[in-house]
Amino acid sequence: MRGASLRQASWHRHVNRLNAPPPLRDWLTSGGSLTARLVAHSTAFRVQRLHQRRAPCLADEAGALGLPRTVQVLEREVLLRCDETPVVFAHTVVPLSASASDWPLFGGLGERSLGSTLFYDPQVLRGELEFARIRAGHPLMERARAALGVDGDTVLYARRCLYRRHRGILLVTEVFLPPVLALARRDPTPAPTNNTK
Repeated sequence: MRGASLRQASWHRHVNRLNAPPPLRDWLTSGGSLTARLVAHSTAFRVQRLHQRRAPCLADEAGALGLPRTVQVLEREVLLRCDETPVVFAHTVVPLSASASDWPLFGGLGERSLGSTLFYDPQVLRGELEFARIRAGHPLMERARAALGVDGDTVLYARRCLYRRHRGILLVTEVFLPPVLALARRDPTPAPTNNTK
């Protein structure tokens, strides 16, 4: 039973349940587009697509989506990189019943940001954020480790949100990696030069 329990995370409506470090709480609870915020904290931001394919729905996602545990979904996983450092592992699932008119751009995103399409589409309704600690044994922890090529038993903090468009639903989970805490907001305006001699 212990192994089975590790494969599910306990999701909470309030970030206080996680006891996350204050700087990380700020990232977890920030409103608006995460992509836009990461762009503002880096000189070069990019999305590295790991895969986009059919896959079994994860146990702790099925309930949020109202799906049976054994169902397959369309799954997309990416790393969000700031100045080539991976700072977020993002996992998105869409039920196979969703139509192309529900999520018209999802199939052809490639290495473009999903967040950019979600936040600037007036037809998209955003649900409430939920928060969790992701531990060793959880599929998302194992996948993040594999993508990064690292081992270890660290706890990672994540948030997820359910989006709706027409009759379609889409669940986005963002797992924040430790390097996100080292990001500092980039000042886009260059400092004035002093030409006096």
